[in-house]
Amino acid sequence: MLINTELFDFTWDMPTVLRIGPYRFHFYSDEGREPPHIHVATADGECKFWLDPVRLARNKGIHPITVRNMEKLVFENLTLLKEKYYEIHSL
Repeated sequence: MLINTELFDFTWDMPTVLRIGPYRFHFYSDEGREPPHIHVATADGECKFWLDPVRLARNKGIHPITVRNMEKLVFENLTLLKEKYYEIHSL
C-alpha cells in the first residue's frame, strides 16, 4: 500500500530551550492554548510538567527517580522556562 506523504506534515516544530546532561527541555509550538508547561525528553521517554504550579502532567516511560530529578531541574530553571514558554507562544 502506498501512502501519499504530501498529505502529512512531518515537520514538528519543537524548540529546545535548555539541555542539562541527558535532558532536553522543549516545547511543541502548537500547544499555546494549554497552560504553561515544558516537555523534558531523554533517550528513555518524555515527561510533561505544568509550570504554574510545577507538577507532573504526564510521564511516558521515565523511571520515578528520573522524574524527580527532572522536576528538580524544572524548579531550578523555572524563570527561564516560563520566559521561553511565553516568548515561543507569543503570549
